[in-house]
Amino acid sequence: MTDRNIRRIAIVGGGSAGWMAAAALSNALQGNCRIELIESDEIGTIGVGEATLPPIKGFNRMLGIDENAFVAATQGTFKLGIDFHNWSRLGQRYFHPFGEIGVAFDSVPFHQYWLRERARGDTTPLQDYAFAWAAGRLGRFGLPSTDRRYVQSTFDYAYHFDASLYACYLRRYAEQRGVVRTEGKVVDAALRADDGFIRSLMLAGGASVEADLFIDCSGFRALLIEGALGTGYESWNQWLPCDRAVAVASEHAEEPVPYTRATARDAGWQWRIPLQHRMGNGLVYCSRHLGDDEAAAQLLANLEGKPLGEPRLLRFTTGRRRQFWNRNCVALGLAAGFMEPIESTSIHLVQSSLARLLALFPDRDFDPLVAREFNRLTHAEYERIRDFLILHYHATQRDDAPLWRETGSMAIPDTLQYKIDQFRGSGRTIAKSLELFQNANWLAVLVGQEILPVRHDPLADMRTQIDATRFLADLRGVIGQAAQAMPTHSEYIRRHCAAAPA
Repeated sequence: MTDRNIRRIAIVGGGSAGWMAAAALSNALQGNCRIELIESDEIGTIGVGEATLPPIKGFNRMLGIDENAFVAATQGTFKLGIDFHNWSRLGQRYFHPFGEIGVAFDSVPFHQYWLRERARGDTTPLQDYAFAWAAGRLGRFGLPSTDRRYVQSTFDYAYHFDASLYACYLRRYAEQRGVVRTEGKVVDAALRADDGFIRSLMLAGGASVEADLFIDCSGFRALLIEGALGTGYESWNQWLPCDRAVAVASEHAEEPVPYTRATARDAGWQWRIPLQHRMGNGLVYCSRHLGDDEAAAQLLANLEGKPLGEPRLLRFTTGRRRQFWNRNCVALGLAAGFMEPIESTSIHLVQSSLARLLALFPDRDFDPLVAREFNRLTHAEYERIRDFLILHYHATQRDDAPLWRETGSMAIPDTLQYKIDQFRGSGRTIAKSLELFQNANWLAVLVGQEILPVRHDPLADMRTQIDATRFLADLRGVIGQAAQAMPTHSEYIRRHCAAAPA
């Protein structure tokens, strides 16, 4: 029987995406395939402070990475959710928590009883029933309980870390498992004459690299998926109009909190990501409404600590590649598309694509059905995330600035409008099973941005033997006491995963 297994993989580009690919592939293929990563020290990576989502823990577990060692090595902190300011209205604030909101105590969803109590005059915010928010606002952190009888089992968490240090950490991991790093700049790709597949890469200086499978992690340059294969790009600028960002690190003005902050500004929004050694900051904005110099000045004016350098400018177009897998090339990270960082999806999209690639790993025949299924699943994930991001811009009452007037009145995808209509009508959330953001996530943002149903589930009124009023009151007390008993975020880091002094 002829051996048709993939024997050589070339990864173009380092950074977080490239070294995540190298780590995952080397772990899965166990030395049975040559993996070569090509990157140039001349080409910098974006490398800003990075916020993540809970699924990253599964990726790290797959690699056998120790959590405390990983957090210490990347100057990391913990993330219980995102604290949003000024999105629905100026002065309004809400929290998107990781994990559950409330505790299931009946066949009727918890939030339907909250809606019923709200209709009766109870003004308790929905987020007060989320353990992640109770701990986050107190600046506390501990690992979730594995015992479902305890309210401490209802929250989840992710990380903040230095993206450059994360890439270095994964580089060490990958090289220990046989990945070869080649210093060099890819200047061209040679295609096979018969089928248009990539045959080899030419590097500056004349060297050539051949492979069976090519992974494009070259960032916005998209050297292979676009430069060599002309795959095409679908812009989502009509729904997500921000197209630039400026980023700068700053000194800490306070102890690092266990959450990301996203503050809406006149022409975009500002992020704040706390790491152990510094604060990551950035302003995402629409260039039609704010100039680059003005954006940098606005970012610096709103820092809470002394800047540690000059703001760096990034240009982007939100959207996705028309195919993520084209011939024998798979694009990851910024080469695949760009989701602005409002919900911290960039690292996750690389890792979920790697999971799909391993589940659909090809041989050298490259059955078109395999690439077709990869593209189908990845397209669906991008589009569902896209709708979730659009919700943040569209669900606003702000009329104080042109950007918000535009996004508040714009036409949105039918898929998003359907979800909004379902929730507005009766409080029902309809996330699909394979969506990254599930019902609790949609619920947090819909309510947080003040889209409220006109009625609650009629079953909540018909379940007369359920004393939901007392249950909700008791739950608030239990959540508050349990959160108060946790160590502070800084104490937890000092005990378990403090970074070595610089």
